[in-house]
Amino acid sequence: MNWIGRLPVLPLALGAALLGLAPFSPQPHLFEKLGMLLQGTLSRPVDVFDLLMHGALPLLLVLRGLVSLRARAS
Repeated sequence: MNWIGRLPVLPLALGAALLGLAPFSPQPHLFEKLGMLLQGTLSRPVDVFDLLMHGALPLLLVLRGLVSLRARAS
C-alpha cells in the first residue's frame, strides 16, 4: 500500500473529477453504471469496462485518502 500513499493528490483528484463525471450531460457514466450495478442489470462486457474505466481514479482517490488518514492516526 506504500505506492498509494505516494500518489499525488491534485492530479489524482483532477483526473477523478474529469473521468468520473464524463460525459457531463445528460448523466455521468459512473452514476449510470453504478445504478445499473445496484439494479442488477450490469451484464454487458462494455458496461463492466465502462464502470471500471470511469471508477478507477475515484476509487484510487478514496484509497489515497484512507491511507493518509490511517498514517495520521498512527
